[in-house]
Amino acid sequence: MQKRSSILLIYTGGTIGMINDPISGELKSFDFNHMYNQIPELNRIPVSIDSVSIEKPIDSSEMTPEHWLNLVDIIESNYNNYDGFVILHGSDTMAYTASALSFLIQGIKKPIILTGSQLPIGTIRTDGKENLITAIEIAAQKDDYNQSIVQEVCVYFEYSLYRGNRSSKVSANQFQAFRSPNYPPLAVAGVHIEYDFNKLFRSTEKSTTFWKQIDNRVALIKLYPGLPFENYQSLFDVSKLKALVIETFGSGNAFSSPVFQQSIKNYINEGGLVVNISQCSSGAVEQGKYETSSFFQRVGVISGTDMTTEAAITKLMYVLSLDQDVAIKRQLIEIDLCGEKNT
Repeated sequence: MQKRSSILLIYTGGTIGMINDPISGELKSFDFNHMYNQIPELNRIPVSIDSVSIEKPIDSSEMTPEHWLNLVDIIESNYNNYDGFVILHGSDTMAYTASALSFLIQGIKKPIILTGSQLPIGTIRTDGKENLITAIEIAAQKDDYNQSIVQEVCVYFEYSLYRGNRSSKVSANQFQAFRSPNYPPLAVAGVHIEYDFNKLFRSTEKSTTFWKQIDNRVALIKLYPGLPFENYQSLFDVSKLKALVIETFGSGNAFSSPVFQQSIKNYINEGGLVVNISQCSSGAVEQGKYETSSFFQRVGVISGTDMTTEAAITKLMYVLSLDQDVAIKRQLIEIDLCGEKNT
């Protein structure tokens, strides 16, 4: 007989943790120590749940890399005491946090699931209750060998479980706020929770590592027709920014502006890292497929293949913090570390 699973609920802020003050009518964070009073359905789940909050819960728009490292600390200090972790998080930057945690915590054998809601938990029509209850259920589920079914960082939203570093927020007003454009859902919650077992990530690392550094000297450039590239020259100063993510057209294409091309070439020659990802919500970069992307291939721009913007940015922040030379960092960006890309 399997023992009762234990889950640590980590509250960072966001819509899901809000209720209406009966006197003022304002939205305010509710006390998670009284969680069972707010969500009595949790009493019916055969799971032991403890809760903890970051020191100052925030709107997810205020999320920073320092908050990510705080979450790493919380999970590391509690890793051996719980079977899984559910992080309550605002939806706006949830995909960034999920992606960052997937790189900062590698070799995990337990689920780390981020969830939130579009409506406050105290609203009658809230999606928060279902998201929270099912996220806890998934985090608690074990297989016949008493191993966690999910062993990676995920996002759960509106009946679907997505790999964290493959997810993006796609809607501000629909309950189905997230998509995983280039990777199928890991599970779908209907009458039963149906897992796609062949798609679940399994780390080959022998132990879990918790990385406590991050380097946010990364910039994002989204190309558009008529971009006055001469006004972006400050981004190509390697002494200030160590990496650039360029969102290109289609399968990795860009205009052939001499100023644009020379800036990229000089930046890479000086030790900067440049990653090419597509602006399209699905599909992958294929450098060299068209003449307009052949330049990237020649000068050493790294193909991000089918990575999301969130994964590309946070992966660079992680890799830049490693004590490795530029050549090794390039190799780490090119390979798949934890299911974030097809290579």
